[in-house]
Formats: sequence, C-alpha cells, structure tokens
Amino acid sequence: MDVRFLETFVMVASCGSIAEAARRLHLTPAAVAQRLRALEHELGHSLVNRVGRTVRPTPSGLAVLARAGQLIAAVRDLKSAAANDLPAGELRLGATATALTGLLPGILAKLGERYPRIEAFIRPGASADLYNSLLAGELDAAVLVRPHFPLPKAAGWLTLRHEPLLLITPADSAIEDPHKALMQLPFIRYDRNQWGGQIVERYLRQHGLRVREWLELDALDAIAALVDRGLGVSIVPDWAPPWPEGLRLRRHRLAGGEVRQTGVLWGRSGPRIAAVQAFIECCGASGPSGGTPPG
Repeated sequence: MDVRFLETFVMVASCGSIAEAARRLHLTPAAVAQRLRALEHELGHSLVNRVGRTVRPTPSGLAVLARAGQLIAAVRDLKSAAANDLPAGELRLGATATALTGLLPGILAKLGERYPRIEAFIRPGASADLYNSLLAGELDAAVLVRPHFPLPKAAGWLTLRHEPLLLITPADSAIEDPHKALMQLPFIRYDRNQWGGQIVERYLRQHGLRVREWLELDALDAIAALVDRGLGVSIVPDWAPPWPEGLRLRRHRLAGGEVRQTGVLWGRSGPRIAAVQAFIECCGASGPSGGTPPG
C-alpha cells in the first residue's frame, strides 16, 4: 500500500471536499480522485460517498480512518529509523504566531541547508496548546513562550530570545510617566489565557496598576495596529521582528517586570531524536537575542 494514498484519504475525510484536499496537497482534483480509487480497489471497499461537492466517509472509510493515523505515523518512524540515526524523515514542529514569522524562518533556512533530508511539518498555536501537544507526543519540538512553572525532566529547553515588557503608545502621545498613562488611557490587554498575557497581568498586579481596560486580544500584531490608530495603549513583550509595517508607535521599556523567554522545547527521546537534535543545533546557531537575560 502506498502511504501517500492513505494520507490523501485522511485529508479528503478531514476537508470533506476533494477540491479542498487537492488544494492543500498541491495536487489536481483528478489526481486526488485517482488516489482514492486506487486505495478503494486495493482494500476492496468503498471509502467515501460523494454528495454533490461534499465527500463523507462510508462505514468502511470510518473504520480505516480510525487506524490510519497510527499507520501513517509508524511508516514515518520507519523512515527515520532507516536513516541509521542520521537526521532525516519527518519533524513535527509547533510555533507561536510571533515565532512563526520572527524566529522560525531563519532556523528553517539553516535546517534546509544543513539537513535537506528532514521534512518539517509546522503546527501554529498558542504556547499552552503546543506545550500540551508536545507532552502528548503529537509534536517533536515547539518554539513557544517558556511557562511560569518548572519544565518536566523529560523535556529540553533552549532560550532563543529574551523579550522585556514594553508600553506601546501612539507616536504622537507625550508620555512622561508610563504608570500614569496606563491608569488614565484606555488599555488594550494582551489575552490572559496566553502565557505572555499572564506576564503582563503579573506586572500590573505587582505595581498596583488599575487600568481602564476595554479590549482583550490574543494577537500582538492586532494590538499594535489598534494602538497605532490611537485607540489605547498596551503592554506587550518585545517580540521578534517583523512588526506590522507602517505603524507609528512609541515603545517605552518597563523596568521591574518579567522578561518573556521565547525558546524551543523538545522531548529528549523518541524515534525522530536525530532530526530533533539537528533542529536544536540550528536553533542554537541563531543564539539568544532580544535583550539581556534577567540577572
């Protein structure tokens, strides 16, 4: 059985559409349909029902779908094992939104140059979700915000960037006392469900600041855009560039606050450990940036 055909069936079942599955797989709809027919012929059962433009798994398809993930993962692990401990095969990575644009492109460029046999799959997400996915074995490594609690011994950590807290205000604002500005002007809050947002919350509590909160967002670039339009002020970590283009902001570094650490977390063992170690090597080549580590 060609595992690519099984992967195609899983994608079709997930999308509910041959056209959408074809788009995601960078194939033509005809090629996707051909793979499905070949898989159905090999298994001797119809796997999908077509109703208009939608596609739904048959009972046989659902039974195959329940075991397909394990089989695909096993085949990928075999590819890594066959590499004889050389960095090769699939590498399942997670990354936060700011890491995906600011840190990961350079790291992946190094990885591709040094280890072209590694195939990286990237899952974007919030730090807490990526952390849980890594502990569950769904990811091999993740670039995320370091949690406030101790890391498990089975995981490794490398800090890539130290990000102090900034008060961001519109460019035409005259701010002499950041704390006064925070209490007097509308406050756009970094989502407290995010680990970075929890750092902001601890700063406000530590300094006894009661803000005029009117909006809470989990997207740092959107927060910066709202501040640029004069809709309020905010506290954000000094995340890795690029920041949104065309913004006119003042950035005031806040003393006495936690420094957000963004880095890579990985599992110390597993069938893809050679590829993981190659990724960590490329991360280390970038070196910590973004300020001075807390002392």
